[in-house]
Amino acid sequence: MKKIVILVSGSGSNLQRIIDTCQSGEIQNAKVSLVVADRECYGLVRAAKHHIKSELIPKGKNFSSELAQIIPEDTDLIVLAGFLSILKPEFCEQWKGKIINIHPALLPKFGGKGMWGMHVHHAVIEAKEKESGATVHYVTSGIDEGEIILQEGFAIDDTDTAESIAEKIHLVEFEIFPKAINKILNSHAI
Repeated sequence: MKKIVILVSGSGSNLQRIIDTCQSGEIQNAKVSLVVADRECYGLVRAAKHHIKSELIPKGKNFSSELAQIIPEDTDLIVLAGFLSILKPEFCEQWKGKIINIHPALLPKFGGKGMWGMHVHHAVIEAKEKESGATVHYVTSGIDEGEIILQEGFAIDDTDTAESIAEKIHLVEFEIFPKAINKILNSHAI
């Protein structure tokens, strides 16, 4: 059974999706073995409801080193699911090729420092983009610069708002996140 560690900062809806798809077999031969949050959040409640070990490490300058101490060596994949803290380059290098993130835009557009959550969707509207979507990518020391694993988009119409784009992206995330995780852990073509 492959072991997934998930880092969260918020409600944990993508965490829940990953738990569910591990249980259903959509993500094959895997389980969420640890959830780590950088702040009090509902993601920790979700972990408790599923009897998954969880840890709270308050965000700060020592976060990455404290995180490195609690992640089991036999971890197969670290997944950032709505995780807002920036990880130190040393941590990213230590787990190179075994740490992924989902981003609410079609990278390389609308990535980097300050581009998270509704900030991304407002920027997409301001730029009068014709499409948006979500991207699963490897995590490197450069923010949102890692190799793209899976990406899916949709057309933006004139009636879309930042809020409606956020809702559409959430549906895309639910679709592609489990596929990307399964691909990485089980070397399946998508």
